Amino acid sequence: MHWNIDPYLSRRLIIIWVLVMYIGQVAKDILKWPRPFSPPVVKLEKRVITEHGMPSTHAMAATAISFTLLMSTVDKYQYPFVLGLTMAVVFSTLVCLSRLYTGMHTVLDVLGGVLLTAVLIVLTHPAWTLIDRLDSASPLFPVCAIVVPFFLCYNYPVSDYYTPTRADTTTIVAAGAGVTIGFWLNHFFQLVSEPTDSAPGVPGLPPLSADLVLLGVTKFTVGIVLILLVRQLVQNLSLQVLYSWFKVVTRNQEARRRLEIEVPYKFVTYTSVGICATTVVPMLHRVLGLL
Repeated sequence: MHWNIDPYLSRRLIIIWVLVMYIGQVAKDILKWPRPFSPPVVKLEKRVITEHGMPSTHAMAATAISFTLLMSTVDKYQYPFVLGLTMAVVFSTLVCLSRLYTGMHTVLDVLGGVLLTAVLIVLTHPAWTLIDRLDSASPLFPVCAIVVPFFLCYNYPVSDYYTPTRADTTTIVAAGAGVTIGFWLNHFFQLVSEPTDSAPGVPGLPPLSADLVLLGVTKFTVGIVLILLVRQLVQNLSLQVLYSWFKVVTRNQEARRRLEIEVPYKFVTYTSVGICATTVVPMLHRVLGLL
């Protein structure tokens, strides 16, 4: 969406997603409600089996993304509102049902996630326009965009035992911070042109054609390859620096889970990914003549 449709819409979706996911993840480790007991439930996912259950962050993310997308595009692009609403409901419902099918959540977990997301959307909706103007903030804005998210990740609620929740939360928050900083860089250094607002009811998308699809696939491929390269490079470099700083054995899995290593390396890696996706990739697209 960012490279092929509407980068400013994608930024709004990412920021709302980050907010919802952080609150949901923190709520999990504060409430500490267990996942469904097995047996009788058969759990089909193993990686997150140690996480707590309430609320379902998959349900929260699906609801937040689908309904934020609907509310943000209904007056910008021309399509039947009923169709958009139906797709949002169907997508959210399918994700919620999948969490029950895989045995990872109870009905209460899923309903709690949906209701919490609905409350967050209602409360944050008046500030969505402010979110769209973050890239015109002061030169000190990037400092806040790094310090505040890092502080939230580093002071994540302590669990009784290790779960991937803190690492996943840091990944999400760092990516959001990187995207926000990337848009600020684009605006401050005028690296990209300003968006043009579409009039209500006027479609903002060009007609679909084979050439357009090929261009979209090419831009997506170039972007993903560059992001993967940046992710691997920054992750390896940050881990090496942290291992050396704290004098731990390289590739020690237990050491990677330590707070002072896990949070910084995840944060640096995915902040870099966010900046790359929003600033470096579009510049590369321009150099390659893909814009």
